[in-house]
Amino acid sequence: MDNNKDLVINESEVQQFVNPVLESAYFISKNSKDVTIPQDSIQEAANTIYSNMKKTKYSVSVWKQHELHPKVANEDAIDWIFLVDLLNFSFWSDLEKEKGSNCKERFSIYYKDKIYTGYWSLCAAINRAIDEGIPFTTPSIYASSENLSDDKVKYIFRSHTNEEIPLLQERINCMREAGKVLVEKFDGSFINCIKQSNNSAMKLLKIITDNFECFRDEYEFLGRKVQFYKRAQILIADTWACFEGQNYGSFNDIDEITMFADYRVPQALHHLGALSYSQNLHNIINSFTLLPNGSQLEIEIRGCSIWSVELLKRLVQQKIKQDNTLESIPIVNAIILDFYIWDFASEHKHTLKIGIHRTRSIFY
Repeated sequence: MDNNKDLVINESEVQQFVNPVLESAYFISKNSKDVTIPQDSIQEAANTIYSNMKKTKYSVSVWKQHELHPKVANEDAIDWIFLVDLLNFSFWSDLEKEKGSNCKERFSIYYKDKIYTGYWSLCAAINRAIDEGIPFTTPSIYASSENLSDDKVKYIFRSHTNEEIPLLQERINCMREAGKVLVEKFDGSFINCIKQSNNSAMKLLKIITDNFECFRDEYEFLGRKVQFYKRAQILIADTWACFEGQNYGSFNDIDEITMFADYRVPQALHHLGALSYSQNLHNIINSFTLLPNGSQLEIEIRGCSIWSVELLKRLVQQKIKQDNTLESIPIVNAIILDFYIWDFASEHKHTLKIGIHRTRSIFY
């Protein structure tokens, strides 16, 4: 492989990682048994990703092009992004085991003559509530059951089918906790967290994980603590993407954010040849067996996914430097790669080589 040097990491470099998530991912990948990053095919995966991103001119502006995302970067958009990423977890359906991933009876939201599932069902439910005059994105409203009852939240997430949104009570609990923290510590708005960060994504990550327990995505692995901070990082990334690096989205260290370890991106990384699973793990995933949150297999999948995207980022950046054509794409970071791979997974979800791993968790 011509770019093997880009995959070699020395310990002094690891010690300089400023994001604990990246250091955790490196540690997990070095000690993983059932998930590996195949050095012989990750280069081909990087080539495929780079080629496709060039073809589609993929960039941070894609975020706003999604039909349900805010089109105006303002304070209302900040409230919307915070609530979305507060509730951005666990959308897979229990019905898929018997009826397949294309099951039409799974939880979905009917909005503006379209049916949405997965993450997009969350966006659609929130937008539908706003259209109905419910101030759902206001922290002081969702912080209290007196202002927004549990029954009202259940109404907001009313499904187009008989299956309810997974973990509804856990979502309500997250809203109450985070809304209360915003009201009591940050004058009722996530904007004040952003202001306190002084344009540092890493400082904002610490503010979020120090103050909001429901964003504190960390575990014990082989005798040490490891962090993933999936929703906390995507909250920062979505803010950056919505504002395209300006105003509230201006962070001088945004490239320190890693990918967001969920269940869809690992599936695509495996398909692209950037992750490899043991036969044991293949059997578990294919049998729809639940992986407990915090179990070794689940931690290996998520940690190796983060490190795989870090290596892909380095390889793609190397290709950008070598590409002198006018069609070359701008420098990419882990956020852009995650956005692209997630979109790829969603677009090809019925043809990917393996299913998603299944874990019920508020963290992804």
